[in-house]
Amino acid sequence: MNGLRALAPYARKKPPPPPRQRCELCGNAIEETHRHVVDLEARSLRCSCPGCAILFEQEGRFRRVPERILRAPPIPLDRWVALGVPVRLAFVLYNSRLARWHASYPGVAGAIESEIAAGKWEELAGEYPALRDIAPDVEALLAWAPMGALELECFVVPVDACYELAGLCRTHWRGFNGGDEVHREMDAFFARLRARAK
Repeated sequence: MNGLRALAPYARKKPPPPPRQRCELCGNAIEETHRHVVDLEARSLRCSCPGCAILFEQEGRFRRVPERILRAPPIPLDRWVALGVPVRLAFVLYNSRLARWHASYPGVAGAIESEIAAGKWEELAGEYPALRDIAPDVEALLAWAPMGALELECFVVPVDACYELAGLCRTHWRGFNGGDEVHREMDAFFARLRARAK
């Protein structure tokens, strides 16, 4: 046994495991919790290290996703329906490349998009000042209400939070109404939002 100990310094050490995630811009290893940037040309999110994220605050192909979460005033159901959004769980964002507002509805198939008439959005934003400061491409209005509610709970959130919610719905949805598992996941998601909201 002592002879084996003497050889230990010469034994090959097991290499460390590769990082689980890498920055999609520079290739450096990143933590599991990390920043994102929006790729406006591909209309997608990219995982980013802190160094790359800080580069993309200005105009250009990539935009850093902010971290702020704001509680917005609730919107009555009839005003929401007048916007042209037929469901009680949706996020609305402005796409600067297409120069239009659109709503996305998370569900079993992912996020399904529909365009919102600019006049309808401007009318709603005239009534709700919090909606006027949503940053194009990187923030969204996230609205949700359980069945029977007469108004929707609303937040201004980073767009990556919206796609996290869409992923939760797609992964956990079962049957026609989603099932208990997806409702538990959504409850936990909105509880995290409420805890972080200003």
